[in-house]
Amino acid sequence: MYKLVINPNNQKGHINPELQGHFSEHLGRCIYEGLFVGEDSDIPNTKGMRNDVVEALKEMKIPVLRWPGGCFADEYHWKDGVGPKEKRKKMINTHWGGVVEDNSFGTDEFMELCKQIGCKTYINGNVGSGTVQEMSEWVEYMTMEGVSPMADWRKENGHEDAYTVNYFGVGNENWGCGGNMTPEYYGNLYRRYQTYVRNYNNEKPVFKVCCGANADDFEWTDVVMDTCFKRPTPPNAHGLMDGLSLHYYTVPNTWETKGAATVFNSKDWYNTLKKTLYMEELIRTHTAIMDKYDKKNEIGLIIDEWGTWYDVEPGTNPGFLYQQNTIRDALVAGINLNIFNKHCDRVKMANIAQLVNVLQSVILTDGEKMIKTPTYYVFKMFNCHQGAELLDSHIENEMIGDEDNKVPNLTESVSISEDGTINITINNLSCTDAYDIDGVLVDKNIASVKGEILTGKMDAHNTFENPSVVKTEDFDDVTCKENRISFKIPACSVLHLAVKTV
Repeated sequence: MYKLVINPNNQKGHINPELQGHFSEHLGRCIYEGLFVGEDSDIPNTKGMRNDVVEALKEMKIPVLRWPGGCFADEYHWKDGVGPKEKRKKMINTHWGGVVEDNSFGTDEFMELCKQIGCKTYINGNVGSGTVQEMSEWVEYMTMEGVSPMADWRKENGHEDAYTVNYFGVGNENWGCGGNMTPEYYGNLYRRYQTYVRNYNNEKPVFKVCCGANADDFEWTDVVMDTCFKRPTPPNAHGLMDGLSLHYYTVPNTWETKGAATVFNSKDWYNTLKKTLYMEELIRTHTAIMDKYDKKNEIGLIIDEWGTWYDVEPGTNPGFLYQQNTIRDALVAGINLNIFNKHCDRVKMANIAQLVNVLQSVILTDGEKMIKTPTYYVFKMFNCHQGAELLDSHIENEMIGDEDNKVPNLTESVSISEDGTINITINNLSCTDAYDIDGVLVDKNIASVKGEILTGKMDAHNTFENPSVVKTEDFDDVTCKENRISFKIPACSVLHLAVKTV
C-alpha cells in the first residue's frame, strides 16, 4: 500500500493553461494535410482547415500553438507567405525532407487556425537568416491597429483588424540550426532584435521569449542571462525578456539509432521513462541559474519543444519524422505534465513536439482518415489542471526497473479548480505491476469521486484500421470514507480522479 497525502490548505502556485501547449512546424505532414488541406480539398474543411482535426483539438482544449518552427523558423521569411496564394514564392524546405514549400499556409492562415481552435498564438521569429527589419515588420503586420505600411498591407490582404500575438520567440535553437551561435553572440543579438518586437497595443503586450538551452547546456543559460542583464539595460533587465526557452527530447538510445516507436521490450520501456524523468533535473538546474539574475521570479521557463523522438516509421520519408504513438508515449506525456505542474512557479509554458503527424503527435492522419493517439487522451485528461492552483501533495514510491534503468513506480500532481474540485493525476510507471494506494486529504472530507484512466499493454497503439485500441475509460473502483480514498492503479496507466469535498 502506497500513501498519497494531499493538503488542500497549501496552494503552491498557479498552473498556466499554456503548460499544455503544442507546436506545429512546416515539417512533413504536420501543416499540409495534417492541419491545412486548402479550400478546394475533398476533405471537409473550413477556410482550408481540416474540420475533424480542429474539432478534436477544441475537445482537447489546446491552450496555445507555436508556429512556424522549429528549425524552419530561422529560414522562414514571412512576407513570402502573405497575399494572393498564386503569387506567393515557393522554396525548398532544406531542413525537412527537401520538399517544395509553396507558402500557401502563412501568417493569416495560422491566425485563422488559432481562431477556429480558440487558442493563443505563439510566433517564432527568424534570427538565423532574417533581419531586424523583417522581424519588426512582421510584428507590425500582425499587431498594428492604425496606419502603417504593414498594417495597410494586412488590410489589403483582407484582414482589417489587427491580430493578437500572445507570445513571440526571438529565434529558435540559435545554438544549432538557428545559426550555430555562441551564447555571448546570441545574447547580444537577442538584446538588439527584441527591441523591435514592439507593443503596438499596450492592452495586449507581446510576451517575448529568448532562445534558451539545448537540454543540459547550463553554460548557455548562464551566459545568455548574464549578457541580457548587463548594462546598459532598461530600468529593470526583466524588461528585455519575459521567458527563456528550453528544449529536451526523450531519445531512448542514441541520436543515430533512436529506437522504434512500437517494437520495444521492458528494458527499452524503463530506459525511455528514466530519460523522460531527467526533465525534473533540467528544470531545477536551469531554474537555479535563472534565480541568480531574476531574483523576483519574473521570467518564465518556456519548454517549447519536448516529447519522444524515435526512428521514423518504416517506409516513410526520414525527413518527415513520422512515428507511431503507444502507451509508452502516454506515460512520457503524463510524467512530463506532472513535472510541469510541480514547477509551475517557474515553468509558464510548454509545447509538445508536434501537433499532427510529427514526433509525439496527438493526432495522426492518412488522407481523409484521422486517429487520436494515446498522447491525445492524456492531454484531454490533464486539461482539468488548466488554470487551477497546484496543491501540496506527495506520494510514496519505490524504485523499479532493471539494473541500469531505475525509475519511481508512481508520480503525481494535484490541483484545485475554481469550483473546488480537487484533480489528482497519477502515473504508474511499472509495465507489469498494479499498486494499491491509500490517499488522505488534510482537513477535508470526500463527497464523491469520478475517475478516468488510460491503460493497456505497453506497446498498445491506435491504427487507422483499429482506431480505438487505446482510449480513456471510466474508473470506478474507488473506495471513499471521510477524508480517505483507496484504489488500485493498474500497470502502464495514467489515472485522473476528480474529487468533490464537503
